[in-house]
Amino acid sequence: MNNIYWLASYPKSGNTWTRVFLSNYLSGSSEPADINNIETDTIASSRRLFDDRIGLASSDMNEKTINNYRPMLYEMLAENAKQTLFMKAHDAYTFNINGKPVFSKKATKGVIYIIRNPLDVAVSYAYHSNKMVDKYIKVICDENHVMASMNKSLLRQLPQLILSWSSHVRSWVDSGLAVHVMRYEDMIMNPYSAFKKTLMFAGIEINEKQLIRAIKFSSFGDLKNQELQSGFKEKAPQTASFFRKGKIGSYKDELTLQQIDEIVSYNQIEMKKFGYLDKNGKLVF
Repeated sequence: MNNIYWLASYPKSGNTWTRVFLSNYLSGSSEPADINNIETDTIASSRRLFDDRIGLASSDMNEKTINNYRPMLYEMLAENAKQTLFMKAHDAYTFNINGKPVFSKKATKGVIYIIRNPLDVAVSYAYHSNKMVDKYIKVICDENHVMASMNKSLLRQLPQLILSWSSHVRSWVDSGLAVHVMRYEDMIMNPYSAFKKTLMFAGIEINEKQLIRAIKFSSFGDLKNQELQSGFKEKAPQTASFFRKGKIGSYKDELTLQQIDEIVSYNQIEMKKFGYLDKNGKLVF
């Protein structure tokens, strides 16, 4: 039954980029994948997926009830899949009120965890939501952060408990599942090595020519150009563009020293563990 690889990440950490790369690689096409038709297996929090497969209206349920059904949903998908599934997830790895992991271990083959410097995440998240960056500095450090909450309106996605950046990282990395961590910064600095290691973790046969071509087709410039020409259906309505800069260290032009210190102080243990701070606590990127 364990037939799902979760493409898990805190929001704005490179998940879409990873999905586009996999779509380009797995298709083997000589043309770039259409960003509006990414050939990976949807997002785990899709409301339509839940309603169609469970056969009940999630709109009639509260968040706790939905999370009691979600492990069953993923087990059904894994059991009926004719091939390995790669499913996007922004939720933290948490447990429902029955003590079961929302992301069923029975359904899970492994986790590709994409991680990004939380300083850059805060800036990107703010632009994506068209909100002041101070709000997302608080979000990065909020242990109760929920995305797509049902408190305001019914959205296309189910509510997702995100937690703080550090707790999100720990929840997946320390889950006991088979986890491969891929840093966003390595995807930029050495995409060949970063993506090749990810393919190897997922047990996907390496074709060197295909790998190089998929990296080229998935470059940030190519994705941005596609969005300019055709739009991108995953872009939030209030956002100017989904693919904005894709740079390492863009926070340096956007955050004050006080804002940087607030994020670093709260998240320094995981930032050190994954190379965003050196042993002396100084920023690496």
